[in-house]
Amino acid sequence: MKLTYETISDNQIEVCRDICNELMDYQQSIAYIKPELFDDMNFDTRLVPSINKAKYNYTVVAKDEDKIVGYVYSNISAKEAYSNEFATFFDLSSVNGEYVGCLSQFYIKEEYRKYGVGSTLFNMSMQWLKKFDEVEDTFIFVSNGNTNALEFYRRKGFSVSHDILDGFITVLRNNR
Repeated sequence: MKLTYETISDNQIEVCRDICNELMDYQQSIAYIKPELFDDMNFDTRLVPSINKAKYNYTVVAKDEDKIVGYVYSNISAKEAYSNEFATFFDLSSVNGEYVGCLSQFYIKEEYRKYGVGSTLFNMSMQWLKKFDEVEDTFIFVSNGNTNALEFYRRKGFSVSHDILDGFITVLRNNR
């Protein structure tokens, strides 16, 4: 195993198509609340629109040789971007300032878990998010059934804020 990490630009995001779709399939497979909401979630409906709406984007892929085995996507977006036809993800009035940080998508192929890939990708993402002094709040949204991710984020200093969509998503928050 030869792991490397590569930051990719927005115009290179197509390399994440398969791994993003794998994440959506994984989330649906473990969901116990409204798994059908994942039916229309994929690279084109989740990652691409998020990149287009964000002010700043940060994507890192983990590779074993030339094979992508994981990725993290984070962004800085206007807080209003998190109130849309799908859901209102947090109380907008609870956020000071115009922008929030979000670790938006995070996935590692199962056979590469337990090798530190998750911690490396998470730490890279958090270092990037901390560069923005105007951002006081960072959010992570965890789909139901993903207890491993929930515990991972708690160990990394995030706290559960609330649930949305009748428990479909757990919102985690970290204030600076």
